[in-house]
Amino acid sequence: MHFHTLGTAAALAGAVALTMPAAAQAATTHDVAHLHPLNTSVTHAKTTGEAKFALDGDALKIDIRVHGAPADTEHWQHFHGFIDGKAATCATMADDANKDGIIDVTETDRASGTTMVPFTTDPAGMDVPHGTYPKADAKGDYHYTATVSVKALDAAFAKAFPGQKLDLTKRVVYIHGVPASEKLPATVASLGPIPANVTLPIACGKIKAAKR
Repeated sequence: MHFHTLGTAAALAGAVALTMPAAAQAATTHDVAHLHPLNTSVTHAKTTGEAKFALDGDALKIDIRVHGAPADTEHWQHFHGFIDGKAATCATMADDANKDGIIDVTETDRASGTTMVPFTTDPAGMDVPHGTYPKADAKGDYHYTATVSVKALDAAFAKAFPGQKLDLTKRVVYIHGVPASEKLPATVASLGPIPANVTLPIACGKIKAAKR
């Protein structure tokens, strides 16, 4: 898996920018990902939650609630997908290629594709490794919200992934991160110089059209 980043992106006045397929325009649509725990042997907890996406015209409202994550820790969060448009799924222990009992971020590639859009304070900036992500409280909970311009992120997404449209129902949401004090085996891989504690997947959910 590789992080794709953009050097610059259009900044929004007062609102954060994220994206969705260009086809979804007229009526409000709702998608949701129910997050289930991963790597519980490392997190010593079961991280769960829900990621909701509501599209109304050019405004995409994102609402992510996470429970039971490692406490007092910043958690990277993104949606992942395939650049050829294939539908992504969440990784399982069947994707643990080196059989160390832990699904590291590179082992999610086969099921989930690559990291696409970060849920940071500026998703349209597409700055995966340097964005500001939410931090769980002392109970391991956090609530993230953002309202994004579809046009802004469509432009950023097309630049990062030429020829691709954002199709949320073909993507999955990952929550990452355990404390730096958590000693991970040397077999747990990460991306470049980023510590494995930061990128370790702790929850995942496939985005689906919500029942109305």
